[in-house]
Amino acid sequence: MQLTLPQSEILLNHSRFKTVVAGRRFGKTFLSVNMILKEAVTGVNKNCWYVAPTYGSAKEIAWDMLIHTIPPEYVYKTNESSLTLRLINGSVISLKGAEKPNNLRGRALDFCVLDEFADMRPEAWYEVIRPSLSDRQGSAVFIGTPKGRNHFYDLWAKGIDGAGSWSSFQYTTIQGENVPAEEIEAARADLDERTFKQEYEAEFVTYQGLIYYGFNREESVLDIGDDNGTLHIGMDFNLDPMSAVICLRKGGKLYAIDEIVMYGSNTDEMVAEIKDRYGNRNIIIYPDPASRQRKTSAGGRTDLSILQNAGFSVKAKNSHALVRDRINAVNSRLLSGDGERHLFVSPKCKQTIKSLERQTYKEGTSVPNKDDGFDHMNDALGYLVEYLFPVRTEYDTPQPTRWT
Repeated sequence: MQLTLPQSEILLNHSRFKTVVAGRRFGKTFLSVNMILKEAVTGVNKNCWYVAPTYGSAKEIAWDMLIHTIPPEYVYKTNESSLTLRLINGSVISLKGAEKPNNLRGRALDFCVLDEFADMRPEAWYEVIRPSLSDRQGSAVFIGTPKGRNHFYDLWAKGIDGAGSWSSFQYTTIQGENVPAEEIEAARADLDERTFKQEYEAEFVTYQGLIYYGFNREESVLDIGDDNGTLHIGMDFNLDPMSAVICLRKGGKLYAIDEIVMYGSNTDEMVAEIKDRYGNRNIIIYPDPASRQRKTSAGGRTDLSILQNAGFSVKAKNSHALVRDRINAVNSRLLSGDGERHLFVSPKCKQTIKSLERQTYKEGTSVPNKDDGFDHMNDALGYLVEYLFPVRTEYDTPQPTRWT
């Protein structure tokens, strides 16, 4: 079972969960079969699955490769109608389809490969397969070609962010060593740039009309911890959800170290959560300027007065900045014109990261899309950043000169 160097690197990695993003013809299925066989013959009575987006694709893609790859002397019984192999050590290898995730319930698993996970419904993993691995502390591999920044991207990001027990890999088609360079160049000439980058260079192509284009996960995500200094909190008021991003300021740099997302809540509950987390720390809050009038709590109190009465220092402009100015302020902190980054986000701020990565403009407009819910945390961050680092300098209006 000869593997390429990248395939060997993945196979020999000991992380419990591995995400492999690879270009077309990398040899993903061949790698998957080898990983399953390695797991099945190590120990006894193991239950190992290969899961494809559909049952038909599982059979078409992997069955023949599986039965021709495993040495016959390892096999006790083959059942093609159920796509299962029982080995002489009692282990069972099964091929499954994920088109109906509930049909996968009920079996404890030792190992699972989810091939082309980007094409599966996310609940196949979160609600079915992940719990099935718990009894035996089983492991899983997610493998496939990107399909935008969806649930496959979320799992790949776990390894990039250094989450415990997760590792992530990314290889282009050419690195797979199965496709000649001239064929790849021919594909480059035939395909549009976005499709080529996704299918052959294994890139999670950014959304068209992405608002916060200055954010880059590999460079913008940074954990500096908490030094007990003054907290700067941007806050957006909504019942579903109320959102706050908690930052430290060090000179001209901002570091988002925490976030609060509260559904079905109000300003009083947000105040209680901040105090519970941070006690009597010195805290400055930068809310939506509409907090001067908006009331989300009983008693006729405004959001601004609730924050002030709680003992927080509150800084809010008298009126909203233009939306484009708030967006420009955040982008300039994320990546300035001279290539410097001045805004960083802790990996624990998962909703902030997701929101910065995914909020787009409505197609053909400069109006931010609010339909996906990514606007709340971005607005909270924007109120803070635009107050501290506005991109539009406001000048005093000169007084008219009186002629004498």
